[in-house]
Amino acid sequence: RPTANEGAFTMATNAVLLEINDHIAVLTLNRPENRNSMTTELLAAFHAAVLKVQRQRDLRCVIITGSGPHFCAGADFNSALGDGDRLPHENFLALYQPFLAVADIEPPVIAALNGHAVGGGFGLALICDLRVANMHSKYGANFTRLGFHSGMAVTHMLPRLIGLPRANELLLTGRLVGGARAARLGIMNYAEEPTEVMPRALKLAREIAACAPAVVRMMKRSIYRDLDWNPRATAELDAHLQSRTFEMADAREGVAALLEKREPAFRGR
Repeated sequence: RPTANEGAFTMATNAVLLEINDHIAVLTLNRPENRNSMTTELLAAFHAAVLKVQRQRDLRCVIITGSGPHFCAGADFNSALGDGDRLPHENFLALYQPFLAVADIEPPVIAALNGHAVGGGFGLALICDLRVANMHSKYGANFTRLGFHSGMAVTHMLPRLIGLPRANELLLTGRLVGGARAARLGIMNYAEEPTEVMPRALKLAREIAACAPAVVRMMKRSIYRDLDWNPRATAELDAHLQSRTFEMADAREGVAALLEKREPAFRGR
């Protein structure tokens, strides 16, 4: 198997960049013109990069970041849900599977949130082990404001990270919060100025990489074992609920209101 100490390694598709050096992998979502949203192209490239990372047995830490002003704006429903051979809920589950695969990466994973992370992009941040935010960007799961159920297991992960009352408030209102506020809530480990997000993530990654790697992997498994941490199971249920609500009139109204930059008029159907 290839190992990270064979020297610097760089893999680039147009949609995702992967660089490995000094036992640290940096995976960059690279579709800034589309806000690094979850297009079919980006998801396929991301999944390939995650598989590559999983094969690097000498890795000690992984950083996931984005290019441009967004970390990830979430789903691009027009491009990502176009497989007519699948049932609707299967399309939604397939949409999130590449991001859910981050949970299978054995070394610690740091989200270097260069910009906004919303919806499924927020879920990608939550499934990472540590998070460094841009203090001026927005973060959250605004699904209720769009008229459909959440995906990417955010209802599973967020209460475990910040507690039930705070998670309830954010998820039921669909509110987005700034990076500094997200750090105070405990969603983020750090909130930095934009130019300091990646330096802080790299500093944290190097601190982790300096520790005994086998012990770090064991510690990560032990931490999650006792948290009842199973985002995949929730994501499967999410796919059914999200596909059902996506067929409702309120979802059409929510998306239309977003595009038209107005408040939605939901009717409960």
